[in-house]
Amino acid sequence: MNLCQPPPPLKPGDLLRVIAPSGALREFEAFQKGVEVWRSHGYRVEFCQGFDRQWGYLAGTDFERREQLKIAWTDPECRGILCARGGYGSARLLEDWTWILGQGSREEILNSKWLIGFSDVTGLLWSLATVGVSGVHAPVLTTIASEPDWSIRRLFDWVEGRSLEPLTGSGWGGGKVSGILLPANLTVATHLLGTPIQPSLEGVILVLEDVTEAPYRIDRMLTQWRLTGAIKQVRGIALGRFSRCQAPQDVPSLTVEEVLRDRMSDLNIPIVSDLPFGHDGSNAALPVGVMAVLDGDQGSLSVMRGRGEEGGERSRF
Repeated sequence: MNLCQPPPPLKPGDLLRVIAPSGALREFEAFQKGVEVWRSHGYRVEFCQGFDRQWGYLAGTDFERREQLKIAWTDPECRGILCARGGYGSARLLEDWTWILGQGSREEILNSKWLIGFSDVTGLLWSLATVGVSGVHAPVLTTIASEPDWSIRRLFDWVEGRSLEPLTGSGWGGGKVSGILLPANLTVATHLLGTPIQPSLEGVILVLEDVTEAPYRIDRMLTQWRLTGAIKQVRGIALGRFSRCQAPQDVPSLTVEEVLRDRMSDLNIPIVSDLPFGHDGSNAALPVGVMAVLDGDQGSLSVMRGRGEEGGERSRF
């Protein structure tokens, strides 16, 4: 995978547009609080027409949701795109994704705009990475207001051009490696394997989280990564939160932690778990396609900004 180019830094007063590329919006109070987080930092936030529509479990038809994204992406005044929520549906937009390659010159594409979200937004983030644009795996509008102060500050630090503090978790050993950061929801990423949306995994530090997946389903997905050979291409793995991933009561099962150890500990690469990102808790912003350093002995993940410059001091989180 080639390095991606982060868009120009945001600054208060910039216009940000809200889209709903996946599931229908249900958490209206949390959504409004999330909008206020961005406005309280001085940003103008406008809603793309139809962002609150519903078509079954989707926030509108594929055409309607794709149009939101096109309008936001092609608006010359818009500097960033905020995703309302995750859910399901971004992959359906990617069936017709070639339009983005026709939006101006290569330089104009790379000097484009921020896309911010996580969970189902993984599909959009990965698709941008295939054309060299770096988005941010970070809280959506329905979750950002519940983030701790340090996590909100981390997101604004990155998009406004400042460095990030390293994150610390539990090191599994394997030494220290540098690579290109590729954050993802495990379920969404697994369903992108072998598609044109999958970036090259060569030289990648793979960053994974998930929610509401029983341990056997986590096992099944990681086994798919092993059978395809995809997991053998990565340089290191950083694991966040796997929340609400318990087996049903009275059903014999491994724990999700045991599944992760069983399916990954023989890879002979640096692995760090228990990092503070994912669903149902602090969700530290992680840029897509930039250089990072993963230390499996010390249990740290450091993001670099610019030419090999590591961001900040070691975090206590």
